[in-house]
Amino acid sequence: MKVQFAFLVSLFLLWSSFVHSQTLQLNELEYFEQNGLNVLVYSNRYNPIFFDEKTAGIELIHHGVRTATGGAVRLHHTPEQWDLVPEIVSRKVDVENNFISTHLRYADFNFDSEIKVTPHKNGFRIEVFLEKPIPKELEGRAGLNFEFLPPDYWESTYLADGKPKLFPRYPASDAQVRPSSEKIQQIFDHSTFDDRGRGEFLEPLPISMANSFVLAPENPERRVVIESDSEIMFFDGRILAQNGWYVFRSLLPSGKTGKVMEWYVEPHTIPDWVREPNIGFSQVGYTPAQRKRAIIELDKNDNPQSSAKIFKVAKDGSEVPVFTGMTEEWGRYLRYNYLVFDFSEVKNEGVYFIEYGGQRTNVFPISKDVYEGIWHPTMDVWLPIQMDHMTVREAYRIWHGNAHQDDALQAPLNHNHFDGYSMGDTTDTRFEPFERIPGLDIGGWYDAGDFDIQTGSHNAVVMDLVQIYETFAPQRDMTYVDQKTRYVDIHRPDGKNDMLQQIEHGVLALVAQIENIGHPIRGIVVGNLYQYHHLGDAATITDNLPYNPNLAPYETDGVSSGTLDDRWAFTTRSVFMDYSTAASLAAASRVLKEFNPDLSQRALDCAMKMWNDNIDVDPETMDGGRPFFNFMRVKTSAALQLFITTKEDRFKRVFEDAIWSQMDRTMFDTNRPGNFPVDNAFSYALMAYPHMNENFHGKLRPFVLQYLEESNQITSVSPYEVPMGGRGWGGNTPIMKWAINNYFIHKYYPELMDVESIFSAMDYILGCHPYSNVSFVSTIGVKSKQVTYGSNRADFTFIAGGVVPGLVLLQPDFYENKDDWPFLWGQNEAIITTATPYVFLAHAIEELAKEMNKVID
Repeated sequence: MKVQFAFLVSLFLLWSSFVHSQTLQLNELEYFEQNGLNVLVYSNRYNPIFFDEKTAGIELIHHGVRTATGGAVRLHHTPEQWDLVPEIVSRKVDVENNFISTHLRYADFNFDSEIKVTPHKNGFRIEVFLEKPIPKELEGRAGLNFEFLPPDYWESTYLADGKPKLFPRYPASDAQVRPSSEKIQQIFDHSTFDDRGRGEFLEPLPISMANSFVLAPENPERRVVIESDSEIMFFDGRILAQNGWYVFRSLLPSGKTGKVMEWYVEPHTIPDWVREPNIGFSQVGYTPAQRKRAIIELDKNDNPQSSAKIFKVAKDGSEVPVFTGMTEEWGRYLRYNYLVFDFSEVKNEGVYFIEYGGQRTNVFPISKDVYEGIWHPTMDVWLPIQMDHMTVREAYRIWHGNAHQDDALQAPLNHNHFDGYSMGDTTDTRFEPFERIPGLDIGGWYDAGDFDIQTGSHNAVVMDLVQIYETFAPQRDMTYVDQKTRYVDIHRPDGKNDMLQQIEHGVLALVAQIENIGHPIRGIVVGNLYQYHHLGDAATITDNLPYNPNLAPYETDGVSSGTLDDRWAFTTRSVFMDYSTAASLAAASRVLKEFNPDLSQRALDCAMKMWNDNIDVDPETMDGGRPFFNFMRVKTSAALQLFITTKEDRFKRVFEDAIWSQMDRTMFDTNRPGNFPVDNAFSYALMAYPHMNENFHGKLRPFVLQYLEESNQITSVSPYEVPMGGRGWGGNTPIMKWAINNYFIHKYYPELMDVESIFSAMDYILGCHPYSNVSFVSTIGVKSKQVTYGSNRADFTFIAGGVVPGLVLLQPDFYENKDDWPFLWGQNEAIITTATPYVFLAHAIEELAKEMNKVID
């Protein structure tokens, strides 16, 4: 029976190949293409800071979805994020012979390999070449890996040499503990080492071993054949890490050179497959008066329809067509064609949906109040949950306990840490390495889905919250915050302004750094990766007892502990950080003056200290790897905030002497992700506007015109009319900051800027964007992000009000934002510096919508 079954499977696959035979070809963007399939070969490279982001190597875009990544020689069965990745020495694209080859290197082992990908039959070959045999210490470790995204194969079967099996929905395969050599241990000091098992690797064992695998034979959209003369092992990477993928792997043979391995990979493609249109629109809906545009994203082989319809859903559930409009062909952007469907004529309040080519969207409202309160979940739920050094409760649920009461130890010297942290040959403090720095166990927010304190991010968030408070004066009180007992209760009013309480919480952390160390620092983070990728309750990441070197590990005297699990403070001083923190604290001191007079004065004192400490610093020097211009930019910001707070002319003079020359340059940089402004000088000038005279206003006007001209050029490249970006990290934050600039221009120079660009940015965030039409703000809109990268990401869920980074551009032309896999942080990690621009923009949209409603009334 087994033989018969295998024979029938072979006949089926042969028939499939016969009825639909295509050959991959290199296109002008240097990847392989055929209808329904793209094979990218190192179009995207491994990240030198974060290593394996699962967006590099050989990647399959299979019927419009990226399903596989990797395709490299790796040194673990199931590599984790921080495991070694190969350096890409060179990449060769041979158009004449229709192949791509890549030279990889592991410098630590002096080990080179070549990966060559060539179209073959109905798929492609992956060949591995070695000039020298693999090093002895990598025998049994170096192998060809190819990784497939688990949710694409859940509820599916696979065939291993014809034997049917199920893809595991939850990891439950076997593993073993494996000893390592001293060199291996030194180089692979990664997450499988914990403080109780150092010197050993936890290593998954294969689920299946075969020479031929057929993935999802029952699903023509996801069917893939992998064959080799070498034995292929199938591993479940989630045994080691929740973000692990399904890994297919063959070990490289020892003592061999030349072509040492070959795989044949055949992803099935559906004849004449065409991607379903993506109809982008705002999931929150629209006000009656605003412009309403749906952007329809089409496969390049799709035939555009000339019209679309709007249906209204009556109270009895009946569906009534109320508008038919022509679609306008916008043209090609990256890999897709686009249509614009304008239905601004639909103004009556009600519930509607769009129909295009027989495809219907979900419903959305048209109402005067659609934008009211869309920032509440972010401020009421998401940001309170990020509060460090507090117990946070919501109804019956404890989100986390009072974490990090053992903060913080001085980080060691001459140490390159992970996540961008490092220390040089001096601490810039009075503390010795691993000595406890007192007073840091207060305030601050978790930066993101991890639990570190990023000072630069705190400066940005405090500044955003101050600007929101001073611009819109929100008076919301839905969060109980008690700094004395370190307790937060969500949805419980306490008679205090929530926004001021959040500003207070951020300022407490910043002031603590300056008062206890003498200056702001890079940040505070755990000392090892085993803690860093901790998920769940942050209160369990340490024992919350300060480290005592006189006690043995895991020994405690009740008030201290011999366990070295305390977070580390990275204290290298930076003039850039000094001025940045001075600006934020000077601004915060204004709004805290009545709310918390003592903290307000301490914040201002710290800001003045940072200004005075750096008054004689030579601006020609480089600061922390940042060029001279960045140094001057943050000094300008500090001068502005100190002037607004103190009204002292000396700060005003410094600001006005610097601001014009800093804006006399290109305001956008098209070579940077998201077209970030080269600097924030223009934003500073807009902040200064209400505090300056008419001469300043007139002098600023030509720069506004320059900004608008450059902005129009950048936003015209896509039909979404926003500055697209997102290479490596989604582009939502710069889009929102661009819209915030536009809000102020509209406010101060209404004859130069209408409101459409501001609404376009919010429409984009709320669903009118490429790839999908979900809202990028969890719980905001009819369809919103339900799987995000937060502390609860292992549960495949979200935290209400979190704003994800958005679309990541995988070179050269594929935008992606996974809705079924939270672990791609560049797409789905909600962070504090994306939350507060959204809160500002939401306030602005609320205000503008009310103004539009008044016109209608």
